[in-house]
Amino acid sequence: MQKNVDVAVCTFRRAELEQTLRSIAKLAVPVGVNVRIIVADNDVAPSARERVTALREAVPFEIVYVHCPAANISIARNACLDHATGDYLAFIDDDEVVSEDWLSRLLETARLTQAEVVLGPVRAHYLPEAPGWMQKGDFHSTLPVWVGGEIRTGYTCNVLLKLAAPSLANRRFNLALGKSGGEDTEFFGNAFDAGARIAFASNAWVHETVPEKRASFGWLARRRFRMGQTHGRLLAVNASATSRPRQLVLAIAKSGFCAAACVALGFVPVRRNRYALRAIMHAGVVSGLLGVREIQQYGAVEATS
Repeated sequence: MQKNVDVAVCTFRRAELEQTLRSIAKLAVPVGVNVRIIVADNDVAPSARERVTALREAVPFEIVYVHCPAANISIARNACLDHATGDYLAFIDDDEVVSEDWLSRLLETARLTQAEVVLGPVRAHYLPEAPGWMQKGDFHSTLPVWVGGEIRTGYTCNVLLKLAAPSLANRRFNLALGKSGGEDTEFFGNAFDAGARIAFASNAWVHETVPEKRASFGWLARRRFRMGQTHGRLLAVNASATSRPRQLVLAIAKSGFCAAACVALGFVPVRRNRYALRAIMHAGVVSGLLGVREIQQYGAVEATS
């Protein structure tokens, strides 16, 4: 049976988009699968148009270019959903490179598990200048989180969606989170609550080089704090008047425990920083439970960097 797959790449002023598209061009596409690429340009001006046009002859798949301003990642993700016509839609980031069998592995897992959402892993590659503890502990690679033996939310840096699934029909990313991040956590968490099954294709690799501006404890700390804020806000949405104080106390206790462990492991850099980042994440949960809005990470922040 013929399957149509759209591969969506949201982009914002990144030259790495070219290598992303060239890696998609080298995919080993399974028999009976048609691939189409959607590039959603989230810049105010259509800055990626010329780069995409120049690559059309080098890429054996149709490329649909969509200009969807501005500087709000949810706008770009929703544009990809709006322009998708395939049976499946896969999202990757514009600074990633897919492995040759990436799509085959995602589709295989979707077939075997009948899951509506299939996540793949992202392997981080570090520049020589990155701190040793960061490389040794691999703080940037992305894997799903299991809770009670199941995956309850996801991410958009490596994922396949079955578009006809009722749990995904007409679902869109929250525009209010398009500058802070966390829109994917909310999207997949809500899809899970609506009945979506989320599977993991452990061999569907994409690769990402960590740029210098992200190779710092400060960048990781801001990201973990925002992740905690999103988790705390989602907990608050579903919490009863009696359970929210309990969740708040638990988050404070977890943050305090991790902070203490960080101090105790002061001479063990990988474990010290891992606990420090956990303490920061749980502090973010406290912030989210208290209704503090997520910190802004995208859009204007990236435009001025």
